[in-house]
Amino acid sequence: MKLWLDDMREMPSDFTHHAYSVNMAKKFILQAEDKTEIIEMISLDHDMGDFAYDGGDGICLMDWMLERRSLYPIEFHTANPVGRANMQRMKDRWWK
Repeated sequence: MKLWLDDMREMPSDFTHHAYSVNMAKKFILQAEDKTEIIEMISLDHDMGDFAYDGGDGICLMDWMLERRSLYPIEFHTANPVGRANMQRMKDRWWK
């Protein structure tokens, strides 16, 4: 599975699942784990806009993954420079 978390941008053709909110992304991850499906990549936007009510911003998915110790490969496609810096700092510290 390749998961794209973004409330506005179109999912690239090489991704398999498009989550518009953090809670939707969590559901996709849990379903993949139940099926023992390999999670190849999760690409994160930071700002979830109108979908922030449903789990927060993209960094909240990282918090959840860290709490569960499910540190799947991640990358960022956010245009928010402060959000990107915060997510990168978290990735650098915990995703070894």
